[in-house]
Amino acid sequence: MTIAVLSDIHGVLPALEAVLAEPDVRAAENIVLLGDMLAGPMPVETLERLQELGSRAVWVRGNADRELAASARGEGDFVPDPIFPWAARQLRPADLPVLDALPLTVSLGEFLFCHATPRDDTEIVLVDSPLSRWAEVLAGVTASTVVCGHTHMPFVRLADRRLVVNPGSVGMPYGASGAHWALLGDGVQLRRTEYDVEAACLFLARRSAYPGIEEWADFFVRNPASDAEALRVFSAPSRGTSST
Repeated sequence: MTIAVLSDIHGVLPALEAVLAEPDVRAAENIVLLGDMLAGPMPVETLERLQELGSRAVWVRGNADRELAASARGEGDFVPDPIFPWAARQLRPADLPVLDALPLTVSLGEFLFCHATPRDDTEIVLVDSPLSRWAEVLAGVTASTVVCGHTHMPFVRLADRRLVVNPGSVGMPYGASGAHWALLGDGVQLRRTEYDVEAACLFLARRSAYPGIEEWADFFVRNPASDAEALRVFSAPSRGTSST
């Protein structure tokens, strides 16, 4: 079984399309969508594109998916980012049950998939988190490989004989530019799909109605934050419970 893992798309449709065009993604038996798929500049269009994948797609809930549906219902404000409430207002009534039904975890063979950790969709664990922290968030997990997203930074590491994989972010990467994802099957491969970011920024400017789209695209698509910058933010004292 080959599995393509796409996490943290965040409504960046051009990045998603670039990854879906990859031969190994087109050939994969399953495409696991690891959460935080829509909170960004093209939420409805991204949802519709993902639904076109049909039964090949395996959906996992991210914190932004859950919070986006709640925000669309007027149940709370979760992210101090103007694009988040804007994206929530774009959702149609029929979209909300789709997000409500997403599971916290999914198991396929030896793999356990979750957005942040198997017990919570907002917890932060990093490549440099101590083994004691990994033991805490993976308590009771029997799968040999745990695949998680949430922090937008790709890595593979061992945590007390258990393999942990983070594919990085398709739409809002921290570190190298491009769309990051992973291929599971004959081992674990971290992949990065390069695409024309200038064309993507122009596409977003023309197709997204978000008022601040040009500035947003410049920061997240054209000039993404480095992994070092992101780690400094995540390394704050509250990093065990912060969300992205």
